[in-house]
Amino acid sequence: MASAEEDFPRGGTAKKPTESKIVVQRTEVDNLFQQSKEKTETKKRKGASKDDDKKFKKPKTGKGGALTLNTAAKCVEILHMKNVKEGTLMLGCVKEVTDFEVTVGLPCGMQGFLSIKNICDSYTKLLSEQLESADTEEYCSLPLLFYPGMVFRCVVAKLDVSKGGSLSIQLSVNPKVVNKALTSSSLKAGMALSGCVDSVEDHGYIIDIGLSGSKAFLPRTAVRNNNPEELKVGQNVVCQVEEVKNDGRVVRLSASPPAAAQACAESEQGWNLSNLQPGLLVKATIKKVTKHGLILDFLSSFSGQVDFLHMEPEQRSSYTEGAEVRACVLYVEPSTKLVGLSLRSYLLQPGSRVDPAPAGGDRIGEVVHNCKMTTMHHMSGALLELPDQTLAFVHRNHLKESTETSNENRVLAMSEHTCRILDFSAMDQIHFVSLRKSVINKPFYRYHDLKAGQVVEGTVSVLLNHGMVVHLSDHIKGLVPRTHLSDIVLKNPEKKYIEGMKIKCRVLSVDPENKKLYLSRKKALVDSSLPLFLSYSDARPGRVSHGYIVCIKDFGCIFRFYNNVKGLVPLSELSSEPVINPEELFYVGQVLKAKVLRCDPDQAKMVLSFKAAMEGDAAQAAKPEFDCEVGKRLEAKVLKKLISGLEVSILPEEIRAVLPTMHLSDHMSNCPLLWESLQEGDNISNLICVNKNKQNVTLTKKPTVRWSLEEGVVAKDFSEISVGMQLVGWIKNIMSYGVFVEFPYGLVGLAPKSAMTDKFLSDTANAFQPGQTVIAKVTNLDEEKQRFLVTLKMSEAISPEGNAQTRLINGLQERRAVAEMLAMRENSDLHQQLVALPVGQKLKLTVDVVKDSGANFKSDELSGATITASKHHVMGCKLDPGQKVTAVVLCVDILSTCVHVSLLSKFLAKKKSLDEGTKYTGLLQHIDKDFAVMSLGDTAQLTVIQTSNHLNEVFMSESDRLKAGMILAVEVIEASCAELQGLPLVSWSRVAPYRNRTISENQESSTGHRFGDIVQGKVRTVKPTSILITLEDGSTGSVHVSEVMEVTDVCLGTFPTSTVKVGSTVTARVIGGREVSSHRFLPFSHPRFRYNLPELTLIPSKLDKSKDLKEVPATDKLNSYKVGEEIACFVSKFHPEKKSFEVTIDPSITGTVELLATITEPKDASRPDKLYKLGQAVRAKVVEVVEVSSKPQRLVMSLTGIHKLEVGSVSLGIVTGIQPRVGLLLKLPFGGVGAVAVTDVADAYKQNPLDGFSNDQLLRCFLLGVENDKWQLSLRSSRLNPQQAKPAKDPEFLSIDELQEGQIIRGYVKSVGAQGVYIRLSASITGTAPLQQSTKYSVSNHKLLSQHLTTNMLLTTKIISIDREEELVHLSLLPEDTGKPDVLPESLGLPLRPIGEKTIQDTKKKNKRAASESEQKAAESSVPKKKKKTKKAKTDGNDSGVEVYFREEEDKEEEEEPTSVSVKPVTPSSAAPSRLQVAAGFCWDVGLSSLKPASAAQDDDSSDGEEQDGGSKPQKKSRHEVEQEKKAAEKALVQRESQLMDPSLRPQDAAAFERLLLASPNSSLLWLQYMAHHLQATQIEQARAVAERALKTISFREEQEKLNVWVALLNLENMYGTEESLKKVFERALQFCEPMPVYQQLADIYAKSDKTKEAEGLYKTMVKRFRQNKAVWLSYGTFLLQQGQSDAASALLQRALTSLPSKESVDVIAKFAQLEFRYGDSEKGRTMFDKVLTSYPKRTDLWSVFIDLMVKHGSQKEVRALFDRVIHLSVSVKKIKFFFKRYLEYEKKHGTPQSIQAVKEKAMEFVEAKGTEAAE
Repeated sequence: MASAEEDFPRGGTAKKPTESKIVVQRTEVDNLFQQSKEKTETKKRKGASKDDDKKFKKPKTGKGGALTLNTAAKCVEILHMKNVKEGTLMLGCVKEVTDFEVTVGLPCGMQGFLSIKNICDSYTKLLSEQLESADTEEYCSLPLLFYPGMVFRCVVAKLDVSKGGSLSIQLSVNPKVVNKALTSSSLKAGMALSGCVDSVEDHGYIIDIGLSGSKAFLPRTAVRNNNPEELKVGQNVVCQVEEVKNDGRVVRLSASPPAAAQACAESEQGWNLSNLQPGLLVKATIKKVTKHGLILDFLSSFSGQVDFLHMEPEQRSSYTEGAEVRACVLYVEPSTKLVGLSLRSYLLQPGSRVDPAPAGGDRIGEVVHNCKMTTMHHMSGALLELPDQTLAFVHRNHLKESTETSNENRVLAMSEHTCRILDFSAMDQIHFVSLRKSVINKPFYRYHDLKAGQVVEGTVSVLLNHGMVVHLSDHIKGLVPRTHLSDIVLKNPEKKYIEGMKIKCRVLSVDPENKKLYLSRKKALVDSSLPLFLSYSDARPGRVSHGYIVCIKDFGCIFRFYNNVKGLVPLSELSSEPVINPEELFYVGQVLKAKVLRCDPDQAKMVLSFKAAMEGDAAQAAKPEFDCEVGKRLEAKVLKKLISGLEVSILPEEIRAVLPTMHLSDHMSNCPLLWESLQEGDNISNLICVNKNKQNVTLTKKPTVRWSLEEGVVAKDFSEISVGMQLVGWIKNIMSYGVFVEFPYGLVGLAPKSAMTDKFLSDTANAFQPGQTVIAKVTNLDEEKQRFLVTLKMSEAISPEGNAQTRLINGLQERRAVAEMLAMRENSDLHQQLVALPVGQKLKLTVDVVKDSGANFKSDELSGATITASKHHVMGCKLDPGQKVTAVVLCVDILSTCVHVSLLSKFLAKKKSLDEGTKYTGLLQHIDKDFAVMSLGDTAQLTVIQTSNHLNEVFMSESDRLKAGMILAVEVIEASCAELQGLPLVSWSRVAPYRNRTISENQESSTGHRFGDIVQGKVRTVKPTSILITLEDGSTGSVHVSEVMEVTDVCLGTFPTSTVKVGSTVTARVIGGREVSSHRFLPFSHPRFRYNLPELTLIPSKLDKSKDLKEVPATDKLNSYKVGEEIACFVSKFHPEKKSFEVTIDPSITGTVELLATITEPKDASRPDKLYKLGQAVRAKVVEVVEVSSKPQRLVMSLTGIHKLEVGSVSLGIVTGIQPRVGLLLKLPFGGVGAVAVTDVADAYKQNPLDGFSNDQLLRCFLLGVENDKWQLSLRSSRLNPQQAKPAKDPEFLSIDELQEGQIIRGYVKSVGAQGVYIRLSASITGTAPLQQSTKYSVSNHKLLSQHLTTNMLLTTKIISIDREEELVHLSLLPEDTGKPDVLPESLGLPLRPIGEKTIQDTKKKNKRAASESEQKAAESSVPKKKKKTKKAKTDGNDSGVEVYFREEEDKEEEEEPTSVSVKPVTPSSAAPSRLQVAAGFCWDVGLSSLKPASAAQDDDSSDGEEQDGGSKPQKKSRHEVEQEKKAAEKALVQRESQLMDPSLRPQDAAAFERLLLASPNSSLLWLQYMAHHLQATQIEQARAVAERALKTISFREEQEKLNVWVALLNLENMYGTEESLKKVFERALQFCEPMPVYQQLADIYAKSDKTKEAEGLYKTMVKRFRQNKAVWLSYGTFLLQQGQSDAASALLQRALTSLPSKESVDVIAKFAQLEFRYGDSEKGRTMFDKVLTSYPKRTDLWSVFIDLMVKHGSQKEVRALFDRVIHLSVSVKKIKFFFKRYLEYEKKHGTPQSIQAVKEKAMEFVEAKGTEAAE
């Protein structure tokens, strides 16, 4: 509630009056409205009553609003700028939105500005994150949050003074400011509140309503019905409060716009003057009707005013006192408690939008005569009626000049007025006008007021790249183009013009409709006194005027005046001197006088002359020195833009050069676009000089020409040209008899009409365009005249491989560059969005217009763009205006801001992936000049292609061109090409009918080659695998490497094609045809049609005409080869990524050779391509004939001389896996796989036999045998090199017969089980050492052995006995048998096994004791008693981090222990204080496979019980027995009850757990036992559920208990879950717990479960995140040293020292030194301690630690040396005495009597030296 200070700006608080006084007070208030005058006292009292009623919360008492409105009662006035204060709440509507600010129309014609910083806290945070982070994650810009006409609540945040001195209102919509007066207690259901979206959640939105302690939630369902689009963070929403919970801490909202907008505020909702919101609808009673407005009562106790602008115009006369009306709160001024209301229908209707523009169009700036003043409102202004009957409002400030005194009556008395429309107020829906003469008489208030040729004054606003913006008035601005900034071109215009400078300009042209104004600052034009040519009719022959040059051509200059009036100055009229090159004399933008010679206004043509005005203007510029060479890549700067091209200056030498427009691109449609986008001053890269002569240097940007120059496919002069040569050039001139083609270095050739195309050509003008890039082939040379002829026929001029795709990529990149330059220059959001719009992008659109030819659409995101779809692309879609649709972008035209889209469902479907080399049917969807958009089959994929495949392609008629709807044959080259913005790159050709016709035409036009024809030709190109021959008729034939010479003559290792020389004439015979368009076979591709290329042979035996050649199909040839057959073939390709070869056998058959079938030595694997060269003849064996319908047909071959794997042979293999229990897994040649057992790795066994092997390693291996397609392999030297190998230290045993009893033999531990130790003696033989034969110590359980005997540990054993029938070998590991130390170390302190104890069963029986003894043992030993699965040694650490102990039967035959035995928790060992240990029925280490279902366990129990009974049958019991049984039953019942009461007993079922959990819900121990109970029965999901329950149940204060459960859950997911589920649990744990322990626990879990990589990754994160925490560094160091990474630990120590505070350094180094002693190199640890203690000798605590470690790890000599150092330290006597005591103890334990005496003597010396101090 409002405080007394708020309501009494001038007085103190009043006493609380009684209720009757309030009533009296109210009457007084009512009467005050009829009084003519008002006293200060009453005002004060009024305020008091209002405040008091609020304190009492009496709804029907004193009118708070009315009390402060007594002045308004006399005269209601509009809200003036001077009355607006910070904190005023208003309803506003959006006028205009930019990226960083929203212009807001406010009531009463005012205007405010909403900055991007004042939206809401979450939006500001999002923006700051955006600025800080490098990635540009999407955030919602202001134009997406606000739209013109949108109505919203806002508050005046600040009143700024603008540059001109006027007030500027800065607004805020931040809910914390708008809803400042709201408190959580005042929230009521039904309230309509405004808020901002704070965050987007799964099921809705968190809305910021400005209350710090409240969370407001808006369900997504409530929004979706009315607004299908997702709300965005920062979006302003008006919501209705549905429900308030927890004293306002939780608020549920609903967002139904009609409900929120139409719901009238009720007094029960607790509204008061401080929290009243604009936009609220209220039911009000008209209390008083005045001339200037109404006074209303609303919400029972408030009063407000309605000014005349907000009364409904039609009902103005019908408002009467006492009438009920619906009103909308318009503004609330908190300090004066002034409430403004509106009765206008557009604010009362549902929906939050008003019309931002008037119905009659934009009239701002218009001067209107004959206006009548209808009413005068003295405090506000006046209403005028314009001639068209519309009303306008004049603010009282605009009734007079600012300097005059006001005389409103005189103004009202005037019969007619002239006014100027200033603005349209959307909130008031009325024009605001001015009667000020100074405003009306402004020469130009609109663009229509300006005329070309006018001299105007303006103010410099801003300098841009392309010119300068000049403001002529508030509303009018013009552009001075860069060329018009001065008479000369200014390099640094910012030095001449500064912002705010007043300048004089002349109007060049004006376009009022588009509000475009062009000005000139050229002094000669501004000061010109000559007549102006504003139209062609002004330019009469003989008249002279000033103008400026816009373009310089070879034939003269184009000269412009005003309003785009221009004429030509011919070459002859430029000067009295003859002019050869006008560009040398004149420049674009030059101002000159010109005389009209002829003028034709109808044709808009004019001929001018400079002759009279050119006296002093001879060419000045010295000719540039041409030192740039042709073919050199250059960069240049644009100096001038000419119609024919660009004048540029080559950087850095500043050499003048010409870049013709036609040389900007290979694509003629791109040239004008690039010319448009380039501006003077721009830099152009990737240019190349194509020609230079005395006059100028010509440059080109054509990529194909540049490629030809850089690749050297070019003739530098006529002498280098030879017939048959292919050159890249461009069309220079088109004549009736042919076209001239220009080439680099200025060479020009003629292509006669007959040599231009393959088809008959009637008109040369139809074929090519000037400047078009072509590939020409030289056909004739005229040495005398130095002329040559070329052909442009596509059949003769073959384009380079991949040329079509390269040109496509270049063309699209050029288009993208144009778009980006335009977007940068225009600097508009729309252009930026269009540039970023790729083909195939899906858009959400709204249907705008539906026509026969298609449909037009609108998009909120692309406002201003024309979005259109042709009728073909809306086929099957029923469209209605306003309908929402999804469309796919086909093409974007950036110049016209037009987007072509398609609504076809096949494009909106999910895209199917494409495979390279796959063929599809393509359908053309849209043609855009040189490019087309095509769909690929039914894949929903689109791509872009060129409309011509060959540079020389000619379209005779329109029907030849590609059109939308045509079908093409397509082959995918690249599934997703980065240069095409992820679209597929394809090659295409027309479908069969078209292609076939073309082929036949070609064959008719040439002689046509049939199978078996003998032809003559000249060798054109020799390649390793083929020869290209130019035949006599000009066509090209190909000779495969296998068809060059007889197979019998081919020597291995030679290159057959090298025997043929280029240029030699050969005779060949046609043996087939070949497709050119496939990339797979030929180095050339002819992308438009598939021509048949003759396949030839040069083999003499086949050239005999008398012999008929038989055409053999490829499949028949393929089937003629047999597996194992050796055939001659030729190396055709090497694949570096697979390291495999392709060989070719004949033109239609290819072979594949994998790496393992290529090499025989591992050393050759790194560079197999060095072994064989392309085209080399080799002999290969057939491994497999691949039956596929591929072309060419394929064989799998081998170059090693073998084609299959055989037992007893040696082969190469690649390691694919290393498995300790299996050995090495290898991949073998010809698809084979095999394994090497650990016993077959070497002839001499060693510890860790698999160390030193890695994946992908190449090994030579011996093939022992094969079983189920898997080979047994051996790496023993005795197998691989039997001649060189030494006798094996550990021989290979292939069968049990080779073994003898008593033999000493070495083997590897396979596993340790209850039966004993299993030892692998060879690949096929495994021996067993029973427990009593494994160790001399008395071992109760095999688990202890399993901790010390790891898999693949090397042991020496003795064979005790061999059971050859059962194939069992019994071994002994006892020291007396093997001569080796016992497998268990002495340090364990185990008792020796009593002599005579033979069987393991005896041991088991002795272990079975009474219950108390069992308990005692369980407590004493920290080793799990009986687990079902082998546990790895401690070094493995394969442990989950939570140990749960349980007892279970060990073997089926073993007796059941008494069930009453209670298992007590084992005290955690000091070695692992962080581990959580729980007594329960499950071990977290056990895999799922070994767990028994609960039912099975119960069955075992019952059967064992029966065995104990001895199977006796029931007999009739005596009376005494029956009584005894009753007593026993009662006793059992009592015992059961006491058990239930006893908390230490472990529950047996879920119900018991639930009962205990009710009593102790915060006990993590109990929850973990419950989890273990489920896991024992393999119920993993139930265990997870228990953990989740525990996390919800345990109190948030019990942090350690919760952490225990999280750790258990992490363990659970690590063992039984997936990586993903573990990650999710970890992320959740981080949110709910202290992060550091969670990280540490997970790292421990990873380390114990051998997930080294994951643990290391986690530790790296930890040291970044908790770099100030010493424990983290130590933990990571421990981990690294345990992994044996000593160097990494040293590096980590250095990092730790830089990260941690310097005071921690000593302790950290000491701790790392201890870790080195424990896990790493003790020598290194000693060095570290030495260094620290040298620097800090008084740290006796470190000396003490050092001594302990040295006693443990060092020699006696080193320990004594250390003690001697310590006793000589200069520290306190007390500490030295302590060290002497330790020295003496050490010597007593480890030394001799002499050494003890020596210590005592040293002590005596010390005492004597120190005197009494030491004696004490």
